[in-house]
Amino acid sequence: MSRRHVAVIGGGYSGTLQTIQLLRRGAMVTLIERAERLGPGIAYSTRHSDHLLNVAAGRMSAFPDEPGHFADWLARRGEGGPAEFAQRKLYGAYLEELLDAASVEAGDRLRIDRQEAVDIVSSGGREMVRLRSGDSIEADKAILALGNLEPDVPPGIAPELRSDGIYVADPWASDIAAGLGDADMVLLIGTGLTAIDAALMLDSAGFGGRTLAISRRGLVPRAHSAADRHSSGLEAVPELQGSKLVRFVRREAGRLGWRAAVDQLRPFTQPLWAKSSPEQRRRFLRHLRPWWDVHRHRIAPSISARIQGMERDGRLAFASGKIVSVSPGERGAAVEWRPRGSEEFERLEPARIVNCAGPQMDIARAGEPLLDRLLETGRIRSDVCRIGIDVDAEYRALDSRGHASPSLYAVGPMTRGAVWEIVAVPDIRGQVQALASRVSA
Repeated sequence: MSRRHVAVIGGGYSGTLQTIQLLRRGAMVTLIERAERLGPGIAYSTRHSDHLLNVAAGRMSAFPDEPGHFADWLARRGEGGPAEFAQRKLYGAYLEELLDAASVEAGDRLRIDRQEAVDIVSSGGREMVRLRSGDSIEADKAILALGNLEPDVPPGIAPELRSDGIYVADPWASDIAAGLGDADMVLLIGTGLTAIDAALMLDSAGFGGRTLAISRRGLVPRAHSAADRHSSGLEAVPELQGSKLVRFVRREAGRLGWRAAVDQLRPFTQPLWAKSSPEQRRRFLRHLRPWWDVHRHRIAPSISARIQGMERDGRLAFASGKIVSVSPGERGAAVEWRPRGSEEFERLEPARIVNCAGPQMDIARAGEPLLDRLLETGRIRSDVCRIGIDVDAEYRALDSRGHASPSLYAVGPMTRGAVWEIVAVPDIRGQVQALASRVSA
């Protein structure tokens, strides 16, 4: 019996785990990734020791059926135990080691192609992945594991601001503190996890000036507690939606504390999302998502303490408001913004602007050649909330008419429209394991 051949497009976290799980089940895999580094993806590719995991090591195993796998790996290297908030670069090394080991064991069942996929064509019940070079790879199944998209460029960023290095589109691609002095100001667009990372990078680089982070609501990620509970006290999915669910969480927060109230919903967020109507999902995204994000996706206690120290020293501030215009200024850029709740504009003159706004979610606006082509040919479509690729309950891509493909799938953050909670390690590792079993059968 011939082996099932699967093409995995994307070599970040989702694609790496998907590849490993497929190899474990005897499939042949071609892993296609245009970037130089395989395994860590954006989240775990950082080289900064200050960047820590947002979850303790004991809950970061790559395998659902081996919960202590990463913690044991960490302990063997003398880098801490299961309660440790390990360095993200160590987790990146862990993923690379897993892929290397899987590659050695699989032998010629794994092929890695470091090119860019630009199209996927259905041909005789199989999938033909076309590459930028003009080559093609034929496979029984194809899985889109594209991770998160790049963030939007904020409106009004003049070309000269980009060419002069005043505007930084990618905080990971360069030294964002280079050339700055203690009299300078840095503006971070966004107040979420990326802004936290950027503030730490500036601090570690010795930047002594002022950093201001602005977002629409000015919400900042909350911190884990040493006493965080991770088990659910709920036995079934709450029969609640919308405002009733909000009231339930608030009541549970008063009884258990807000961390436990949020944590006990974790096993049920995907079923709750699945039961929600399109309008309920849109309302959640419009009104509640920022609050959910900062309470659900927390930072390590040591990172929180450091951020608070920078705030006390006057070197870092978070604000809510809207940036109205950005233009070249005498000291870098001239930014007009309006604080939330005010009708008056204020002016800033940052020496550097760093985009920390988070990933673009609308695949039709991403400017990714592969996604553009698949949308154009009707092989995929956006989900109803326009936050990813539309898939069915088995992660099969839905075409422009809503028909599920028998051989084209999607995993990872691109499937958030179907399941919502699919950026954390426990969610992705469970998803790719289930899909590997289904696809390789």
